[in-house]
Amino acid sequence: MMLRYALRTVRHRKGGFLGAFLALMCAAALITACGTLLETGLRGTIRTERYAATPVVVSADQNVHQSTVKHKKGKTKTKHKAKPIAERAWLPENLAARLAAVPGVERVIPELTFLAQPLTPGGTGDRTAYGHAWDSAALTPYTLATGTPPRAADELVVDRYLADRARIEPGDRLSVQSTQNPRTYRVTGIAVPAGDGIRRQTSLFFSAAEARRLAAHPGKVTAFGVVPAKGTGVAALESAVAKALHGTTAQVGTGDERGPVEFLDAAAARIKLVSMGGAMGGTSLLVAVLVVVGTFALSVQQRHRELALLRAIAATPGQIRKLLGREALLVGAAAGVVGALAGLPLGSWLHGRFVVLGAVPATLQHTVSVFPLFAAVAATLFGAWAAARVSSRRIARIRPAEALAETGAALTRPAWGRILAGLVLLAGGTVLVVLLSVLRTEPASTPVTFLAVVVLASAVALLGPLLVWAAVAVLGTPLRLTGPGGRLATANLRGNAARMASVVTPLTLLIGMTCTVLFVQPTLGHAARGQAREGTRADWVLAAQGPGVPAQAARQLRTGRDVATEVVRTTVRVGLSKYTAQGVTTQGLARTWDPDVTAGSLAELTKDTVAVSELAADRLRLRPGSTLKLTLGDGTPVTLTVAAVYARGLGFGDLTMAHDLVARHVDNPLAATVLVSTHRSQEELATAVRKFPGVRVVSPATADSLQAERQQANAEVNYFAMGLVLAFTAIAVVNTLAMSVSERVREFALLRLAGATRRQVLRMLRTEALSVLLLATALGSGIALAVLTAFSVGMTGTAAPAVTPLVYVAVVASAGLLALVASSLPGRAALRVRPVTAATARE
Repeated sequence: MMLRYALRTVRHRKGGFLGAFLALMCAAALITACGTLLETGLRGTIRTERYAATPVVVSADQNVHQSTVKHKKGKTKTKHKAKPIAERAWLPENLAARLAAVPGVERVIPELTFLAQPLTPGGTGDRTAYGHAWDSAALTPYTLATGTPPRAADELVVDRYLADRARIEPGDRLSVQSTQNPRTYRVTGIAVPAGDGIRRQTSLFFSAAEARRLAAHPGKVTAFGVVPAKGTGVAALESAVAKALHGTTAQVGTGDERGPVEFLDAAAARIKLVSMGGAMGGTSLLVAVLVVVGTFALSVQQRHRELALLRAIAATPGQIRKLLGREALLVGAAAGVVGALAGLPLGSWLHGRFVVLGAVPATLQHTVSVFPLFAAVAATLFGAWAAARVSSRRIARIRPAEALAETGAALTRPAWGRILAGLVLLAGGTVLVVLLSVLRTEPASTPVTFLAVVVLASAVALLGPLLVWAAVAVLGTPLRLTGPGGRLATANLRGNAARMASVVTPLTLLIGMTCTVLFVQPTLGHAARGQAREGTRADWVLAAQGPGVPAQAARQLRTGRDVATEVVRTTVRVGLSKYTAQGVTTQGLARTWDPDVTAGSLAELTKDTVAVSELAADRLRLRPGSTLKLTLGDGTPVTLTVAAVYARGLGFGDLTMAHDLVARHVDNPLAATVLVSTHRSQEELATAVRKFPGVRVVSPATADSLQAERQQANAEVNYFAMGLVLAFTAIAVVNTLAMSVSERVREFALLRLAGATRRQVLRMLRTEALSVLLLATALGSGIALAVLTAFSVGMTGTAAPAVTPLVYVAVVASAGLLALVASSLPGRAALRVRPVTAATARE
């Protein structure tokens, strides 16, 4: 019975349910898209290219492990956790003999992979260049199309892609920037891979001795390719190899497990994509619930007379709730299916944009299954049902006579339960803001930042009518002075506070969330760059357009009294926690770098010591003389003594070690920057480093600008990720405003019949929209300011959020334009109907 009535209601009130349908459809599309990203991070395939002809690959463990044992109530529980390291881990070369002795192994091919950037005008396009020894060409396999293999230290074989792109022929000379100083090689041959599976990389093959020199890891290899003997199955060989390697940290991979060994960036991107997809999906779900509840509340409010009549003819509260619940489920099912299907191409487009922005490598293939679809439909159905239940509480609980009495006038005040819930959410949001002010790491503070905005916006949604009345009390007199339109707008704002509150909520969320998204990264970036500026004492900085600054360039500047400090950056693990780190050359360090040492001395910085930031010292309970055990970027464990504690950790990283210690354990040992203290001019320094391609001499101010550009490029990924949530919120603003205005056709007609002109009614609408915008701007800006200030206090130690005035004005202007357009267009459409016809039409 109720289902049949719900179907008839939906069929005959399509316009009334259109707003809820659009909100739910957008929510389902966004949840599906985020779900596909999350699934790609969890199950995305990384297809192998380099190891295509090698069914079994042995590689080093790319994780740091930690086991904890707990004894509770006579039981022992052991938990094992693993976290990825930042650089490539290496294997001992002598494992080759053990692998060769395994039954069923025909050949063991050692692999070396290292940085090798060809210095050609056109670069390598969208492919990454790697260097290898020619002995490992059989892993793909590569074969010579022309020429001879490299035998001497100055000989090189390039692949067909690079040869065609740079127009290289055997006998040509090619300069390569690898892990050492740039060197010019004679091209002896051009190699081609079997098939067309190589699409993401280009290979440069060196002689075995030169490859070992450039790899800079004596006695170690990147991986081993194990080729089975004839008649030996891959599964049997994998089992035998794993048994032979028992007791070592070596990993055995087959099939799709070989891809992560080859593309470390894709393996690391999985974690990033899981985090990004989860954060986007969680925020989208919270925003969707808030928006959908508001939309359904407005829809139920528009049907107040109909529902009151049902109560008057003996419909029970349970029947009203069932009716609204079934209507919501019908609308939610249709919207969920349509939105989920629309979310599939949206997810694919999102993945493609992240690849273009560099957040996700192309080697991590987009994965789609039915799970995100089902999750989106289920979330949409639950959200619609929950929204209907919340929205129907008042009309279902009050007595029939009261329901009929309220149809002719707006509700006088919100229910006490709503006010209490709003106060609870306001208190919860305040607690989150206070918590945010003590969180000092970005991974911990970022989710709390956006959660605080949503919780405070939810408090605004529940306390909205009270806030509207307060705004009218302040703005009423100025509005009445503007003429008849202002007086009508004031009366409407006061008498229809619940309806106006439903419009204030999405506008507040839009402004608050947009300001937070736009200004949270600059707040952190400006503070970090400020510390870096204050701590840089160098006269000039060497920057590189390529992989980095070679060590020889820095050595060439160390003449007489000049100092050149090389800086190499990496990430290390202390336990399972990740810390940014850098390695610096210590000679004359005080002349180029000042991290504001608060304890100890940088003079004690050696290969056996480390300087730590105050944040790291507080978290790890360290002081000068303490012992710190950490895992370097390539998984090598070291124990160091704390030499100093410094204040400018945001600008220079959490840990600072000796340059040589860090450089031996990173994939790219070239300096990210070189800080130079000298009396020589910029032109003289540029002349001294002229022979190093891509290296240029810039001022500290220019280096700061380059750093700002890199930060902006990284922030674009976050802007794009949260931009979809903001777009959904903007759609909700337009949707809610259009619904709010479209229900007032009869009201407009009565105003016209009472003598109001069309222009006066439109002026009233504009005044209402601007009043709502002013209130939403105040609330949204206040929320954003509180959250950003707390974020700044926690992350930088100062209450100084970085807000760009022009950007803020653009945000408010955009929200105002949305509000005016979304109210004016439906208003003009409503005024096209003859007043008598609209006033006498059936509801």
